[in-house]
Amino acid sequence: MGNRLAGRVAIVTGGAGGIGKGVSTWLARDGAAVVVNDLGTRVDGTGAASGPADAVVAQIKAEGGKAIANYDSVSTMEGAQKMVQAALDAFGRVDILCHVAGILRDRMVFNMAEEEWDAVLQVHLFGAFHMVRNVVPLMIKQRYGRIVIFSSGSGLGNSGQANYAAAKEGQVGFCRALARELAPYHITVNAVYPGGDTRMTQGIPDTAREIRAQRGITAAVQEVVREVENPRDPERNAPKVVYLCTEAAGNITGQVIGTTGLPMTLYSPRHVSRVVHKDGRWTLEELEALMPNSLTQNIPNPAPAAPPPQPAGAASRG
Repeated sequence: MGNRLAGRVAIVTGGAGGIGKGVSTWLARDGAAVVVNDLGTRVDGTGAASGPADAVVAQIKAEGGKAIANYDSVSTMEGAQKMVQAALDAFGRVDILCHVAGILRDRMVFNMAEEEWDAVLQVHLFGAFHMVRNVVPLMIKQRYGRIVIFSSGSGLGNSGQANYAAAKEGQVGFCRALARELAPYHITVNAVYPGGDTRMTQGIPDTAREIRAQRGITAAVQEVVREVENPRDPERNAPKVVYLCTEAAGNITGQVIGTTGLPMTLYSPRHVSRVVHKDGRWTLEELEALMPNSLTQNIPNPAPAAPPPQPAGAASRG
């Protein structure tokens, strides 16, 4: 494919399945030596197997690339340290980090156990910190680095995924803060909203899908792509992500990029869209009169609530 990444070393967490596999192989095809990290767990993070990472490494080597497998967990600082050390031992440096690893523990919040909340944040959000904390000193020393954190459009709000949404939107804030900190060292940090038919999307319970559809939520938070070929091929994310890892993308940092399907999209950062002003303190009476015709006018409700139940006997009152 090319040699844009010749001499560069990349770590891809969750790099052996679905979207991560595509990223690992495309990085290698453009010249990078790749640490393919994957625990080989189930979608919920349980279990472990070395086979998935080994298979991707074998594929990369068969294509003439360089890669090693790694089975440490991003959920702990120790695991991240071992992963980075493996890259140094094998290839001598780290230039690129793609944090793809993730798990799902979908459940409505009123049924969610603390462990289900903790486990998801530990892999997605804490994992991002663990990895960044260990690669950044190396990147600062060499005054070069590319960091891509895999967030999700689900961070904009999906029922049954309060834990996942919190972790994914947390990653966006993390990226934007890092971009400001690391720009002086020629290190870029971006978040991507990927998509595709993977084990994670296939594992969403039908009941959760039905609830989202009934409330009109799905279309609001997921990009819809229509084309003749498979629009949800996870490998479609890979070339866009790899571009963000090249020297040519050195002016792109602190951004959220959509990589699903054929398009490559740029999400705008949050900004003030409406404002009301008064000299002095507001009263509740003023806000009650003003808000419906100012800040909140025509704002769509992504999940309108059902009418509240009437007290017993209310319908029979004249």
